[in-house]
Amino acid sequence: MFGYSMVQMVRTHADKLERPLREQILNLYKPFKWTPCFLHNMFEGMLKIGRKYSVIIEFQEGCYDAGCKEVDEVMNHHMRNKIKSHFPRVSCCSADITPSGLDEMLNSCHHIKRVYLNSEVKAFLNVAVPSANAQNIVRNGTILTGNGVKIAIIDTGIYPHPDLSGRITDFVDLINNRTEAYDDNGHGTHCAGDAASASVNYPGPAPRADLVGVKVLDKLGSGSLETVMQGVDWCIQYNENNPNNKIDIISMSLGSTAQKYRSEDDDPMVKMVEAAWASGIVVCVAAGNEGPEKGTIASPGLSDKVITVGALDDRNTVERNHDDVASFSSRGPTIYGGVKPDILAPGVNIVSLRSPNSYLDKLQKSSRVENDYTTLSGTSMATPICAGVVALMKEANPSLTPDKIKELLMTNTDVWRDRDKNIYGYGYINAERSIPE
Repeated sequence: MFGYSMVQMVRTHADKLERPLREQILNLYKPFKWTPCFLHNMFEGMLKIGRKYSVIIEFQEGCYDAGCKEVDEVMNHHMRNKIKSHFPRVSCCSADITPSGLDEMLNSCHHIKRVYLNSEVKAFLNVAVPSANAQNIVRNGTILTGNGVKIAIIDTGIYPHPDLSGRITDFVDLINNRTEAYDDNGHGTHCAGDAASASVNYPGPAPRADLVGVKVLDKLGSGSLETVMQGVDWCIQYNENNPNNKIDIISMSLGSTAQKYRSEDDDPMVKMVEAAWASGIVVCVAAGNEGPEKGTIASPGLSDKVITVGALDDRNTVERNHDDVASFSSRGPTIYGGVKPDILAPGVNIVSLRSPNSYLDKLQKSSRVENDYTTLSGTSMATPICAGVVALMKEANPSLTPDKIKELLMTNTDVWRDRDKNIYGYGYINAERSIPE
């Protein structure tokens, strides 16, 4: 056998290469078993400059600027290699890199902590407001509606539905760079309605909350670790630029299968959502739709900081006698042994806003309700319902911190508190009880 320099690279730098990236590099050699030995060097050379990976590069603490400078110098030596996005608040950058460039970078750059594959992220799709006890809550003589609270929906976009009229205050498109609000998939629009629809028949918990659309997933509901990190980073930067009109809540009905790192804090997406949490933004994240198997909590829902939301099947009634966790709702523990989800919210057969002619609208015509609505199920739906409840809490008391809001939600749930918390969390969300008088 000849060549195999990439195998040596993986062995030498295994501690700095995330496992999925190591596996993809090693899989490049599979066709070699059918290739004459004297051609190995030539084919390996072609692969080293022809194959390209999208990666996230993490730098050692305090070494972000120096690390980026070193990496940029290496990139300049290799065609088709470049840094794409910068994430200084979590000491990371994204890049396109060939195996040849990766080899030189690992050998010559001294500030790299770890290199991750820019993995795929997907939307979690598989009588809600009264069931969550989130309707007609009165505090200080006023019915809570989410007025004055701003929710960012990090998803596929938001269609300017009549039930959201005048409340999509900002929109950023990190997929197609369009400036006007739209949703070519439909998932994000449904989620926006789950949180804040002003529909008479299908209202969200916070029908007067403002919304920010952050499009990080494409028409098919897919994105990448990089685009999701960009979306969360955009929200943090938005607040720094708008100190008097901040985003209060992030709702993320998306994620990816959790990968095993040294600890959950080494997960780049966890780092980013926890940076948002530390900045004062309440982050609600879907648990995932890989139940009923244990240990299926997705990233970034495995973060011990954010509010991880599982889905409840309320059987389309406000009665609790027959309610149970949805079969698809991901279960804990996390791959690090943490107890998750934190809470359950309605997530089965949720009627919310329709985005006409979007991908899901065309794919699931039978799910349409009347002309302007559609039915979906998933922890995707439970998460923005929780975010809408959080909006009511912020309206009632704007000084509540993310940690306090999480505590209030988890200690004021309904039913199942004595059951397995890795299935039921701390129970079923109860907005009325979670908002102090």
